[in-house]
Amino acid sequence: MIFALNLIKWKSIGLPHQRGKIIVSLIHTLMSDTKDTILRVIEAGERAVEELIKVAQEKIITGKPDDDLAADRLKNAAATKKLAIFDAFEILQRIENEREKLNGEDQTKDGKGKDTGFQSFAESRGRKS
Repeated sequence: MIFALNLIKWKSIGLPHQRGKIIVSLIHTLMSDTKDTILRVIEAGERAVEELIKVAQEKIITGKPDDDLAADRLKNAAATKKLAIFDAFEILQRIENEREKLNGEDQTKDGKGKDTGFQSFAESRGRKS
């Protein structure tokens, strides 16, 4: 919205040679800000993966008789660890994809596909229109 308002303001200035320089400068600034934001998100993702690894490494059975869990609680604890591991791998894959985008590398085998992101099984295999 601000970009559009500034563009209208620049058009009213009436200096076409300066408008182009200003627009290129603004676009460069926006792209730089976006790249910095993506890098911060990648760093946050890496920290999240470290926390998920800590969850996955915690012992379920500690060996203490008073800490033993019932069968249903053991199953829930194991499922939680499995979910933490799968989430960590999913985050790592997404981080890798975002780094490839920042470096300008192709995301797909043929080089012209799109990033599927966090699509479900049905969405990723459904008919493309």
